[in-house]
Amino acid sequence: MPSARSVTSRSFRTGCARTAATTGVVRSSRWSRGRTSGPVARKQTPLEKALEVRFHGRNLLESALTHRSFAFEKGGLTTNERLEFLGDAVLGVVVTDLVYRAFPERSEGELAKLRAAMVNMATLADVARELGLGEALLLGKGEEQSGGRDKASILADGLEAVLGALYLDRGLKAAAPVIERLFWPRIAAYVRGEGERDYKTILQELAAQDLGRLPEYRVAERGPDHEKEFTATVFVGGREMGRGTGRSKKEAEQRAAREAYDRLSEESAEMAKEH
Repeated sequence: MPSARSVTSRSFRTGCARTAATTGVVRSSRWSRGRTSGPVARKQTPLEKALEVRFHGRNLLESALTHRSFAFEKGGLTTNERLEFLGDAVLGVVVTDLVYRAFPERSEGELAKLRAAMVNMATLADVARELGLGEALLLGKGEEQSGGRDKASILADGLEAVLGALYLDRGLKAAAPVIERLFWPRIAAYVRGEGERDYKTILQELAAQDLGRLPEYRVAERGPDHEKEFTATVFVGGREMGRGTGRSKKEAEQRAAREAYDRLSEESAEMAKEH
């Protein structure tokens, strides 16, 4: 059996550089731009059309769309959790390679921040919504009734599972261009400064969706008028979830919201795994 390193090196062997005229940012891709040949007899699903791919068979794709709630109700079905685990890794390596090659002047810390902005739950859920992935999910009745088709955590996990299934079904040369097409516009926008997230807004959406509560902010200030420092604390359901400081009230609240969002996202993910 070939080693993981040898497989990876073969996958990364070729590449081409391309300029995104609309963004002014040069991106470099290590993967073939050509389409991998595949089956033509079966009609594409709407999700496959959105992805611009065709799976060899529907079994892997259906597994990627099978939420645990559906599998539990039907009994004996495989959930999408293992594919989600795989897809998370595939997405990570493709995005990492893409930003590494596209931005040679950026430090490790800057690249890590950029990657994190692309692979977090909010971004993944946004991509999933654009693809119409929520409509394709197989959900249990309870999850369906509670709005699971638009729940950020379920959408993000589903997208990772679909990418993992695509990798298994068609290989990295098919999966990587799909990931690049979906995420490059967001990467370029983020670099231009358009991608800085409004964490107050996405925290509000997440808290309302997962907890049915809205965040509350308390802001304290200190220092003279010409050198004030603001400290914001955000509470969700009476719990302190984040704190941030800044030279303005807005900056402090955004930092507090980001900390709270990260914490709430982790808690939501852990709760989902337990259930």
